[in-house]
Amino acid sequence: MKVSKVIGIILIFVALVGCDQILPEPTIDTSSDENMKQSSQKVRESLPEGEKEKFDEALQLLAFNQLDLKVLLAEGAAGVGNLENKMKESLSGKTASQVIAEAERIKLEREARQRQQALDEIKELEMARANAETAREQLKKFEVLRSRFYQEEQRYTGKQPIIEITVKNGTDTAVSRAYFEGVLASPGRSVPWHKDSFNYSISGGLEPGEEQSWRLAPNLFSDWGKVEAPADAVFTVTVEKIDGADGKTLSSTTDFKDRDRTRLAELKAKYGIQ
Repeated sequence: MKVSKVIGIILIFVALVGCDQILPEPTIDTSSDENMKQSSQKVRESLPEGEKEKFDEALQLLAFNQLDLKVLLAEGAAGVGNLENKMKESLSGKTASQVIAEAERIKLEREARQRQQALDEIKELEMARANAETAREQLKKFEVLRSRFYQEEQRYTGKQPIIEITVKNGTDTAVSRAYFEGVLASPGRSVPWHKDSFNYSISGGLEPGEEQSWRLAPNLFSDWGKVEAPADAVFTVTVEKIDGADGKTLSSTTDFKDRDRTRLAELKAKYGIQ
């Protein structure tokens, strides 16, 4: 075989390989709805079987990433048209690899935002927990010396729930209102008969060092009126919050509830934070 013929064959081979390498990937044409449908299908069919599902998911993500329900509701029909144009712009001229890469970028940005939001929420919850712990120590100075709950027979209205409580203000500030959580439970039982919050506005306030006893009558038709507990049930009262003479909060544990504690634990576990 002549050298020139061999060289010719090699050149043809190189040309064929080169053509195969530079053949453009099919792209999405959004010039019309029909073109977009057909070109998207063509792009999908150009992919290996294992990549088609990834492309479908990426295509949906890019399309719906433009969706903003607030804007859509505010703009009405015009918003629908704007949304459609934005969707087409996000897909116009893109190849399968570009669609998938753009979807990955959006997912990473979204995950980064979610992580930052979670870190901010963790910080807020940690601060609320610290404040609650500090408040709990302060509230120990506002002592519940005695607490009792019972149902008192009334002549015409049936049983009236009664809460009797004696408190002492061991803080260095006058208290105008106190907030409590009452738990009625029997020894050895894990579930209480009743658990609820109540508060009392102190007429004239309670000055530092003063002690008062109150007899409170919760609404007969409230949950307190439905309580049916055995004689061995013990009524325990915990101070959750106190207001000063100006009506503003002095100390409070109510800003960090059990649900906040659970939420904090879940977030820290999800994002690997100790």
